[in-house]
Formats: sequence, C-alpha cells, structure tokens
Amino acid sequence: MKYPFIFALLCISWTCFSQVPSGKSVISSLHIFDVKTKKSTEILKEHRHFEAPNWSVDGSHLLINSLGLLEKISPSGTKLGQIPTGSIQKCNNDHGYSFDGKTLYISSSDPSSGISGSLIFKVASQGGQPIRLTNQGPSYWHGISPDGKTMVYCAERNKNYDIYAMDTQGGAEIRLTTEEGLDDGPEYSPDGKYIYFNSFRSGKMQIWRMHHDGSNPEQMTFDAYSTWFAHIRPNGKEAVVISYTEDQKQGHPFGHQVKLRLLNLKSKKIQDLTEEFYGGQGSINVPSWSPDGSKFAYVRYELEDKNP
Repeated sequence: MKYPFIFALLCISWTCFSQVPSGKSVISSLHIFDVKTKKSTEILKEHRHFEAPNWSVDGSHLLINSLGLLEKISPSGTKLGQIPTGSIQKCNNDHGYSFDGKTLYISSSDPSSGISGSLIFKVASQGGQPIRLTNQGPSYWHGISPDGKTMVYCAERNKNYDIYAMDTQGGAEIRLTTEEGLDDGPEYSPDGKYIYFNSFRSGKMQIWRMHHDGSNPEQMTFDAYSTWFAHIRPNGKEAVVISYTEDQKQGHPFGHQVKLRLLNLKSKKIQDLTEEFYGGQGSINVPSWSPDGSKFAYVRYELEDKNP
C-alpha cells in the first residue's frame, strides 16, 4: 500500500483504541454547539469511547457509535437505546441518514462476507438486518444525494483512496476522483449540485468541492491547518469543518489538538467556532447539523489513567 499509515487512521472506530496511549483510557463528552450564541453545551460525558454524532432528520435524537454498535441519545443527553443492526455488529464511525430520514447508511466489516475491511450497508432508520451495497473493501460511507438515489463514499482501490459514487439500490461503483493521495469525506450540498470533500492533492489536507459528476474540482480552504470533513449546513451557505492545529499530512488521528470552524461556501472565508480541544478521529466525522441548521453536535475527549 502506498500510504500504509492511512488504513490505521482513516474512519475506523474499532482501531482508534490503538491510538490511545498505554495505560490510559478514554473519557468521551457529547456536545451541542449553538451557532447563534456560539456556545457549546455538554449533554453527555462517560468513561468510555464513543464517536461521530449524526442528528436525526426529525430532531428527536443523536446517533453515535461505540464498540461496533449504534446508540440513540436525546438532544438533552438521555440514552434512548440501541438501533438493531442484525448480524452487522462492527459499525465504525461513518454512518448517517438519508435526507428524508427513512434510511440509515452504515459502514462496518462483515467477517461472514469473506471481504476484507469496512463495507457499506443500508438499513431502515429504525433498524433491522442491513443490506450490503459495496462488494469491495475498505469502503466508508459519507454522504447521500438529496433525492436519495446516490451515495458517495471513500474507498481504497488499487492502493489509492478516492471518492466513489453508487446507486443506493446497489450496482457498479463510479470513481469520481483520480488524484494521487487521499480524497475523503464526500458530502452533497443540499441542492445536489456539489460534492464537498477533503483532499491532499495540494500537499496539504484542505477542503475542496466538485460537481456531482466529479468535474470542475475547486479548492475551498487555503491555510496552514490540516482540515477535514466539510459538513454542509442545511441552508447550503456554510459548512462546519474540523482543523488540526498541527499538520497531520494525510492522517486523521485521534488525540490531537483541533478546533471547529465555519466555512462560508460563497466567499471561502473561515472563522473559528470553538477553542482548541483534544479530539480528532471521532469528533465530527459525519453530518451532524440539527434539522433547522441552528446547532451541530460533536465529541470531545479526555484521557485518564486505567484502573490498576
């Protein structure tokens, strides 16, 4: 593999534990950030590792993953139980709902398939036995078109990570990027015109966008940070992104200083939303805006000494 370190850092919740220092365990806290007041509220804090909140389309809950399972948390922090995923029990931190809220897309390995690495599945939003969509791994879901007909994802094929599209009923995958280096985190704009993604093609991890067919790539951020995962606000005018304050090359590791920022998609101006905090992998991998676009959810982390 040309980028052997990427597999260990990219979109794999189960292997995040390998990034935790020896003798330490993780404390996770789920936060909601109000864009108007610019205040962050902690709604849940636990001595365990959870990741990657989505916000349900009806606003009733947040969805997180932990130890391969998916859990619902109310916006006030109440635990609402797990979403059943049948025989698929190794869900990682790349999951999310369709725009109409009826379908949940998850990424998980499936030992029974005989296929190595993460695969993409769909299941009814209330849960059930998932249907496998991808026939090659590793594949990591990141976005769905507004009409629900196409999903976009990051996948390693021929020793390179690129962005692919596929019909949500399954079928052939369509390669949308061909640059050397990592392209990841594809997400549709609400009007379906653009796919936003992060790319190392400039030699620094930055946010880009392209037309839905992969044409006309355009760079959106230009600073010294390593910036990932543009999550588009429902109004289609801004995106929340996560930036590592130190260059991480093509990696997206757990346990580094990061901050969340708001990118204006017209002017390309960017502003800080949070102060620096301890996070990274698992903090905001997937779409997490509230339905009205006034808030978004994310995760902060701390380390503690393991019990002797």
